[in-house]
Amino acid sequence: MSDLLYSEEEEALRAAVRDLLTDHCDAAGVIARTETDTPHDLTAWKSLTEAMGLAGLLIPEEYGGQGAGHREAAVVLEELGRAVAPVPYLTSAVVATEALLECAAGRTLTELAAGRRIAALAVGLHTAPGAAFPAVRLENGTLSGSLTGIADAAVADVLLVPADDGGLYAVRAADATVTPRTSLDLTRPLADVALDGAPGERLGEAEPAVRRALRTGAGLLASEQLGLADWTLAETVRYLKERKQFNRSVGGFQALKHRLAALWLETAHLRAAARSAADALATGEDADVSVAVAQAYAAPVAVHAAEEALQLHGGIGMTWEHPVHLYLKRAKADSIAYGTAGAHRAALATLVELPAP
Repeated sequence: MSDLLYSEEEEALRAAVRDLLTDHCDAAGVIARTETDTPHDLTAWKSLTEAMGLAGLLIPEEYGGQGAGHREAAVVLEELGRAVAPVPYLTSAVVATEALLECAAGRTLTELAAGRRIAALAVGLHTAPGAAFPAVRLENGTLSGSLTGIADAAVADVLLVPADDGGLYAVRAADATVTPRTSLDLTRPLADVALDGAPGERLGEAEPAVRRALRTGAGLLASEQLGLADWTLAETVRYLKERKQFNRSVGGFQALKHRLAALWLETAHLRAAARSAADALATGEDADVSVAVAQAYAAPVAVHAAEEALQLHGGIGMTWEHPVHLYLKRAKADSIAYGTAGAHRAALATLVELPAP
């Protein structure tokens, strides 16, 4: 059995990412960006990719990547979740990268590893691993059709598009019409993608590439949800220690202590599930089961943590200026990303041969 504790290297990576996000993704700055037409923080993204090389964590060294593994990517996602950072790391450096790795698309992988391009898999964010996904039409060598709910498509340079011939095609975002949609999570905006005779480069078979990408996305999303839950719990504890009522710290009331203790236990369990999923993806051992377990548990915990933070912050938690609403919106959006908790429980039941009666 693998050791699920964080290694020294992983802790060093965490510290470096946290320091960078402290400098580039402060809460006030993230909130201000959500009020504009350009919510993505490309300055922070450039620092993560070009300065630290984190876009290439999952990419082999032969393509210019770091040749690291899913455990390291999970640590990065924990910190991004703690900051609700508006960067396309999950969609480009994880999901799209996994699809490209399945297709052995070396040239595009090299560009992603160097941080020169951002990629997005043109499959709806709500799609669960193994679920059917829509495809566009291949006609006379060009692609036509529309796809909805594509995360971070507005900032992508290349779209990975499934076609009805069973292939996965790389399409320049400039050759597509990308229309932003109103999305609950303002830090991970969605868009619709329309193609009308767009040229594309066939990379490989769509089905195995999309399945691998979505499975990895679901598994490592649990680490983002862990970071979100961990931040909201820590921030709530800090606030309740400072807030006074009846001339005593609110955090000293027993009823609130019980709620926080229960939330801490849920978060500790989530950490175990998320670490197990990341390790299983890295080793290839029972990955489907570990991912299903992690996502079946992660979504309710992250939402509960954010809801508790909002309520226990009282009036200030309901204001736009306080960042807790960003965490609740991210938690809610993540709860349906790459499959709902119910979908993953159903998948788990099938995997372990214990179907519902």
